[in-house]
Amino acid sequence: MFEGFFTQAVEYFPILLEGVWTTIAITLCTLVIATLLGLFWAILRVSGIKPLAHAARLFTNTIRGIPIIVVLFYLYFVMPEFGVELSAFQAGFLGLGLTYSAYMSEVFRAGIESIDTGQNEAAHSIGMSRTMTLRRVILPQAWKVSLPPFSNNMVMMLKDSSQTSIITVVELSMQGKLLAAASFNNANIFTLVALMYLCLSLPLMGFAGWLERKFKRNTR
Repeated sequence: MFEGFFTQAVEYFPILLEGVWTTIAITLCTLVIATLLGLFWAILRVSGIKPLAHAARLFTNTIRGIPIIVVLFYLYFVMPEFGVELSAFQAGFLGLGLTYSAYMSEVFRAGIESIDTGQNEAAHSIGMSRTMTLRRVILPQAWKVSLPPFSNNMVMMLKDSSQTSIITVVELSMQGKLLAAASFNNANIFTLVALMYLCLSLPLMGFAGWLERKFKRNTR
């Protein structure tokens, strides 16, 4: 079944590589949006301001309850009805970014709430404002706690970028599908696609492990 795999891999690799760059671009855009928005929702959740906390909880719970594919469909097919035209690429990373921001919010919120309240009180007692306490005392420690699940979500973002193919984004999986349809060589092409995803994921896992070890050493 895999006869001539390596020969064909050399032939197909440059074509699939075009999809790899799109996959990386979507993942990076998603990571930025999910991290910033996730931190924003988390801060609202722990702000103590009930209307803001309830609004953030409502958003995150709603998004977490909707499949990513439906969010992508809504942004790409429904938003134009309201006058908002998005390219497939834009709808792709925005949909993934919004979805993952809800998961990142829970990661950051858990990290923030894991910090002993005594540190918050001590910071206030020496005259630090609420914002300064959050920025200088709480968030640096919360980041260390949040790092393992954050890293896991980062790898999941990379793999879930394949879902944007449903709205015609030609990333790695879509490039593989198009190539397989043209060559009728499903086994070799999708094996190569799987290996390329693995090659993208392993450095992320290694980087995440390095960060975790680094922060553990710094806390001793």
